[in-house]
Amino acid sequence: MLKGHGVGQSIVSRIGQKLGAVLARALQRPLKGYRPFTPSDPQTLRSILRPGDILLVEGNQHVSAAIKYLTQSTWSHAALYVASMPGAKNDDGEECCLVEALVEEGVVMSPLSKYQNFNTRICRPIGLTRKDREKVVTFMTGSIGKQYDLKNIWDLMRYFLPFPPVPVRWRRRMIGLGSGDPTRGICSSLIAEAFQSVEYPILPDIEADPETSGRISAYSRSEILHIRHHTLFAPRDFDLSPYFAIIKPTLERGFDYRSLRWAPNDPDTDAE
Repeated sequence: MLKGHGVGQSIVSRIGQKLGAVLARALQRPLKGYRPFTPSDPQTLRSILRPGDILLVEGNQHVSAAIKYLTQSTWSHAALYVASMPGAKNDDGEECCLVEALVEEGVVMSPLSKYQNFNTRICRPIGLTRKDREKVVTFMTGSIGKQYDLKNIWDLMRYFLPFPPVPVRWRRRMIGLGSGDPTRGICSSLIAEAFQSVEYPILPDIEADPETSGRISAYSRSEILHIRHHTLFAPRDFDLSPYFAIIKPTLERGFDYRSLRWAPNDPDTDAE
């Protein structure tokens, strides 16, 4: 009887995977009218990015809209920059230097040019040692080939149901309720797991140490860091984290506003 029960669960699981794949293709349809404010130049990004940097992306797919709504954020996707790897090129011969988890393809490597028509943001872990940086990169490259957690797709589909509305307190968990299978992952969860493997903080829960709270001031109390489960992280968490610096290529390369040339009669230009 137990054996039959296991077979039944296996069949249900396979059906769920197939339906999840169908839904995934539907959710990857692009939205109409997307227009980036600051498109990313691949050559500029490559000159600024360092291994271990996270590239946040404002996607233009239906699934992107769901993630942005559920996290109340601009960012719907995250990829990790790992620099070059021998033989890592796409079908067009472009060098692939990003590791990311995609709905249909799973964990793959992609070129920077893939996001040249999207708004992006670079988040850089500060103080990460060279050894730990290499471990984070190795964790990500070692994950290539894993599948996307399609259990997550079912959770995201709730966003598209008009009733009932999604309570704010549930939104985050709707993108972090995957199957828990270590051979699967979603973009931000996989990156969070990589940084947690070297105990680098992202947005840990912080509480005062009860052993010292009564003896010293509130400003100097010891704090205990509680690591959130990696499935509960969203792309925006790397943006919000106090441990990641926001790197803007235009400023990194040197910016002089006096060198800008404004079109005549530009309505945004102050009158002299």
